Amino acid sequence: MARFQQIRLDGITTISIHDRKSKVQPKDFAKVIAPERASFRQFVDSLPHTLTANDLRLVVDEIVRARRKNKPVILMMGAHVIKVGLLPLIVDLVKSGVFTHVAMNSAASIHDVESAMWGHTSEDVAANLMDGTFGMSKETGDFINKALVKGMTESDAGYGETLAKKLIALKAKNRRLSILVNCYEHGVPVTVHAAIGTDIVHQQPTMDGAATGELSFRDFKVLVHSVKNLIGGGVVLNFGSAVIMPEVFLKALTVARNLGYKAKGFTTANFDMLRHYRPQMNVVERPTQKFGRGFHFTGHHEIMFPLLAAMIKLRMSPR
Repeated sequence: MARFQQIRLDGITTISIHDRKSKVQPKDFAKVIAPERASFRQFVDSLPHTLTANDLRLVVDEIVRARRKNKPVILMMGAHVIKVGLLPLIVDLVKSGVFTHVAMNSAASIHDVESAMWGHTSEDVAANLMDGTFGMSKETGDFINKALVKGMTESDAGYGETLAKKLIALKAKNRRLSILVNCYEHGVPVTVHAAIGTDIVHQQPTMDGAATGELSFRDFKVLVHSVKNLIGGGVVLNFGSAVIMPEVFLKALTVARNLGYKAKGFTTANFDMLRHYRPQMNVVERPTQKFGRGFHFTGHHEIMFPLLAAMIKLRMSPR
């Protein structure tokens, strides 16, 4: 005899599957397509109508709806988005009027500047760290730090605008691929949010803490000016910033609300390779509580951003 008693199941009450509520039917399944003949629209339509695929459709719809209602669509981003080759797609969405504000950490601005000025970026950290040369590229430090020092005294412009103007003035050879330049030329606020000590330009002799802090503070106020318009619509996207942009956004939102702006009822979406605490709380959950809706998408930027961008362009185009 077994020592431990087992529950008897013969008293269980069952129901008919015909009466049971179910969430998935064949019409929701993915569709097989012929890749050599299918259009991108057919590919999107072939995705299953369930879970994250539906969430992505909803976010795309909210972005398009926001722009048609003249509501903000704010892109927040980390440096990795540039390192994996997405500059042309971001620039295209700026030029297409999709993004109304681009906010980045200062590492992203470094990659943007290096790509625009010299046509390459993303050094080999592991190799250069061994001999102490990591982050010591003189041209990068001189360009950014000296621009900020000059900008602090000669203009009221913030970090992003100051770098954009310098890239334009120097006729950077790849400036047409620069987020900073294209945002400035199309009247789209572009802001850089620095955390001193996190970036390679901070470790060089040209670094000026006062200038870096002042121009980043100006950009914080520019971001608040955009965030205050997230009233009854609008979208905030966070791509690849696990700490800085989620923290900056939460403070920008509370400043806007403290000043009396009813910044509620908007949509947020976080895209990253991993789920992190701050984006989940400060982008997806807290800003949209009671009003609005937040989403999280896990995947590599070099796949997720092109998919999102193409779906936005598709949704905006007539059938």
